Amino acid sequence: MAKRKPKKNIEHTTSDGGLNKLTSQEETTQQEENNMVPLAAAALVVAVFVVPLTAEVSASVFSHHKHLALKMDEALLTVKNDLDTEVVVSWMSQRCYQCLYQQLGVVPAGPSPGQPSSVDFIVGTQHEITLQLNSTLVSMELCKVPFHFGEHGNYSLWMQNLNNSSEVKCSVSTDADPVNSYIPILVAFLIFAGLGLVFAAGRKILGLGAVRSLVLRIGGSMETERLINSELGSPRMVPPVTDNILPPPPSPSKRLRSLDTFRGISLVIMVFVNYGGGRYWFFKHESWNGLTVADLVFPWFVFIMGTSIALSINSMLRAGTTRRSLLRKVVWRSMQLFIIGVFVINPNYCQGALSWNNLRIPGVLQRLAWSYLLVACLDLLVARGHVDILTTDAWWAPGLDILLYWPAWLCVLLLEVVWLCLTFLLPVPDCPTGYLGPGGIGDMGLYANCTGGAAGFIDRWLLGENHIYQTPTSRVIYGTHMPYDPEGVLGSINSVLMAFLGLQAGKIILHYRDLPTSIMSRFLIWGLFLGIISAALTKCSTEQGFIPVNKNLWSLSYVTTLACFAFVLLVLVYYTVDVKKWWSGAPFFYPGMNSILIYVGHEVFEDYFPFRWRMANSQSHTEHLIQNLVATSCWVLISYVLYRKKIFWKI
Repeated sequence: MAKRKPKKNIEHTTSDGGLNKLTSQEETTQQEENNMVPLAAAALVVAVFVVPLTAEVSASVFSHHKHLALKMDEALLTVKNDLDTEVVVSWMSQRCYQCLYQQLGVVPAGPSPGQPSSVDFIVGTQHEITLQLNSTLVSMELCKVPFHFGEHGNYSLWMQNLNNSSEVKCSVSTDADPVNSYIPILVAFLIFAGLGLVFAAGRKILGLGAVRSLVLRIGGSMETERLINSELGSPRMVPPVTDNILPPPPSPSKRLRSLDTFRGISLVIMVFVNYGGGRYWFFKHESWNGLTVADLVFPWFVFIMGTSIALSINSMLRAGTTRRSLLRKVVWRSMQLFIIGVFVINPNYCQGALSWNNLRIPGVLQRLAWSYLLVACLDLLVARGHVDILTTDAWWAPGLDILLYWPAWLCVLLLEVVWLCLTFLLPVPDCPTGYLGPGGIGDMGLYANCTGGAAGFIDRWLLGENHIYQTPTSRVIYGTHMPYDPEGVLGSINSVLMAFLGLQAGKIILHYRDLPTSIMSRFLIWGLFLGIISAALTKCSTEQGFIPVNKNLWSLSYVTTLACFAFVLLVLVYYTVDVKKWWSGAPFFYPGMNSILIYVGHEVFEDYFPFRWRMANSQSHTEHLIQNLVATSCWVLISYVLYRKKIFWKI
């Protein structure tokens, strides 16, 4: 997934990782296309009118807690010590696996019995944390208190002797109720769902014969009839019977709208989370092991890229294009993607003009370029232009979509062996062999400089520390200080596997293109197979498996898990869009048709209006969510306009 670019002026917010002291496209029906304009416009109008209202509500909340100086995802904790000894307060996030406690502060002893001393602290509210209270006299743990604090809530932690004995009682009470920061998400969902239902109902109403005839009578012109016919479909013309006995010319290959819709879903979510996702933790990348919404979309984009490779290469081979010319196109396109990634959307622009001394070399488009180059070259070696003339009577026919391309499968499996050997056998200085952890305060702080194990070591050795990502997500919870790049060299091997699994989906579509049931059943079989592999690798847990699901590492289990999800999602989209035609794919179909332009555009124009503006309260989830939804909706609207104008950026 695309990494968020660091900003020149970023407002500091406290998370669980930082607790501070108190300081060639298929045409759709005309009606579906025309419905996009009012839908997008209505969403923007609603958002524009909601901004002042939400700003006012947020302002009232902050005025109530103004003296607390609380920011987003923060709460106030007052620790009251009624003991006769000084107490050290430490904390640890429940999302931090085998981590050291981090000191929050010291609370002095109470001046006299019944008169406790108190110190205020600001704590994070994104995840549950465990508070540890130790006596400073004998370094003895007095008690542990796990608690999930609510945003902008006020809490008190009491420490008292139990019945005048040496046993200490610790309890948390709520002094002021927190705000519900998830209400904006519910409201946004209801607004967009409501708009979708309204326009779906409008389409149904316009399709009724009585309504159609009424519009004809009111309009009373040929233009009205033309518009209605263009929206609802002109009557089918029966071709005249002729004596021509020649077979009809082959119809051009039909473009599957489900593939562009799938790509558009991935891209729209990617744009939304890159813009901030309302600053909610589940719209940000996981700090290390595990998955959030933000971790889903980049692998899906790589997957559907592989599917498109299979279909496009087959189409061009059928058209008579030579493999050599296709190879030149593949290499040139890969070079373009890599150059755009390095010099156009490099995150180091936040530091001013690019410098060769700290130029980040890996990146999202760079990884796409690498994956596209290898998978397309593998397919060029084994692809067949005419899969429709292959026999299906042989005993091995059910595995036709795999056995015919065994040399490519062999190459990919060899690449995976290389990944496994480098990951688990490569000696890394001052680190255990096969280490997959985040370093920092993880693993009880024993391997603070071992972030990413072999993957991090290879990047730092091959590219240099100054040419990889400097602010990895592991800093949030694990407090790592080593540079680490989630789009690094070693993980790119598994991105090739992800694209190749997408290529396999394309092969299934090619070999069974007239049998939708066979396509869907094979997609589901692949999903089940990959899901079983993931369960075995992870032991169905986040931290305890042989190879945990990890986006930063692009671990093998991460690829199999996300590929499993991709096959299942593709079945659903394919069935509803291309088989049953219940859904046109709008609005996701349009960004999917112009994916590179939308991705590059949203990165380049990220800081320009209307994609970003000065907010009345930058510490409000509501305002961030509105801004990010408006920005994402703008790109959907732009992609629709480009589609209507038949403008497509192909590289």
